[in-house]
Amino acid sequence: MKASEASSPARSGVDPRSSPSRPRTPDRFRLAGASANLDPRTHAVRKDVADIALADRVFAPHYAKPLLHGCLGVAVAMRAAPSHAATAVSELLRGEGFAVVDSSGEWAWGYSIHDGYVGYVPVDNIGAYVQPTHIVSTPAALIFASASIKAPVIERLPMGARLAVTASENAFHRVEGGFVHDRHLSPIDRTTTDYVAVAARLTGVPYRWGGRSGDGIDCSGLVQIALAFAGIPSPRDSDQQQALGRAVAEGEPLRRGDLVFLPGHVGMMADETHLLHANAFWMQVVTEPLADVVARQPEEQGITALRRLS
Repeated sequence: MKASEASSPARSGVDPRSSPSRPRTPDRFRLAGASANLDPRTHAVRKDVADIALADRVFAPHYAKPLLHGCLGVAVAMRAAPSHAATAVSELLRGEGFAVVDSSGEWAWGYSIHDGYVGYVPVDNIGAYVQPTHIVSTPAALIFASASIKAPVIERLPMGARLAVTASENAFHRVEGGFVHDRHLSPIDRTTTDYVAVAARLTGVPYRWGGRSGDGIDCSGLVQIALAFAGIPSPRDSDQQQALGRAVAEGEPLRRGDLVFLPGHVGMMADETHLLHANAFWMQVVTEPLADVVARQPEEQGITALRRLS
């Protein structure tokens, strides 16, 4: 698989016959000062290569033009290093886009299109990107061999998986590999105002670090997936999500949908007093009194931020 294109003069749009005394790099790709200190979670920069879009901000021996791919797997862990033993930093779901900056052997390095998060994925789990038309809007969806509930089940997909529907019949939609029932899908451009209800559909799903699916999800993954159905783009990690919305004023009553941040953790209010969150205490998605969550925190490590999105 061709994973990246080095930023040679010909490929960056500069005439390779340019005189040595003339600039060979477009101004927008020229580093004019010291390299910036960028967050490696959302900027594809390594010691040996960087995304060409960052060439005016950081120095790297080589720059590469990212190539768009799509996730072929059901739910593919994005890892901190090119090893199945490395920490999972996030997860790609079927049909989501992944920009490949570099690939070597069994691994591709790049970032997810929906949030720009950087990581490694196995090359055999990505392929040609197909523009999706629908998204799995239930905790899980089944792909059947034919347009019948009695047909053999080919595959199980998680909430958030993206599919391209090519035809419809008998309340089923034809997708790559089979048929999915209409009740399991929503048009990709349909949004909801109640993202808390979306998150609540995943109640009981196991807690899993780096997870974003019904097979396992972490605190910020739950928030991100739920907000996506409301058409609200969200970064991946809880500290990044503290920039969403506006601060809730001190003494202002909490309400449904408010985001509550604790050290290394985030959840959303189900009502004025209960928090809906994926957590490692119960090891699943639960709704419980916010007071209980705060009481479990070490002394002087209570709520760090409250954000309101509307």
